[in-house]
Amino acid sequence: MSNIASSVTGADLDRLYAPPSEAIQRAVLPHLVPFHEAYIAAATFLCLASGSAQGLDASPRGGPAGFVKVVDPHHVAFADWPGNNRIETLRNLLADDRLAMLFLFPGLDVFLRINGRGRVLTAPDLLATLKEGQKTPKTAILVAIEQVLFHCGKAINRARLWDETSRIDRSRVPSIGQMKTALTGGSPAEAEVVDAQYCESVRKDLY
Repeated sequence: MSNIASSVTGADLDRLYAPPSEAIQRAVLPHLVPFHEAYIAAATFLCLASGSAQGLDASPRGGPAGFVKVVDPHHVAFADWPGNNRIETLRNLLADDRLAMLFLFPGLDVFLRINGRGRVLTAPDLLATLKEGQKTPKTAILVAIEQVLFHCGKAINRARLWDETSRIDRSRVPSIGQMKTALTGGSPAEAEVVDAQYCESVRKDLY
């Protein structure tokens, strides 16, 4: 462990890793093509990265297939639905419009990545296109695409992510209630109440 604090250089990386093939480099596009749109139409989950001078943030986003809308080959949009009200992504985009999206497709061994610039909008026409059921979002994020590419799914298979045997037994890790009461000095009985409330909210209070 004596060298744990040492950092590699760009030359070290060039020595350790082969350059990407020409085919891989040519697959990075500045706009969507029909096969990208097909995957986005099927997508139900993504991780969204943003940042500001105060730091970085990554947040999960999910919805029914098609919750991310293709506006045109250069833009996609999606609703901001209620979460913990930290709204770090929205605040970050006001300060720094750069963002990155990583789509996961349950059962498939591939990722889709979009890098671009995001704006937080409240345009009624846009919000109406992003309704889910009778619920209209307060805001939407419109993404101007700079790069779109597919990423291989080796990480999925290393994690055995879609394997039923990889599902984590709830009892192996602390529950939400146990963690919250540990931080606030609550009792085991209070932890059980928090767990029951969380279980109800996370499944039913989606919008």
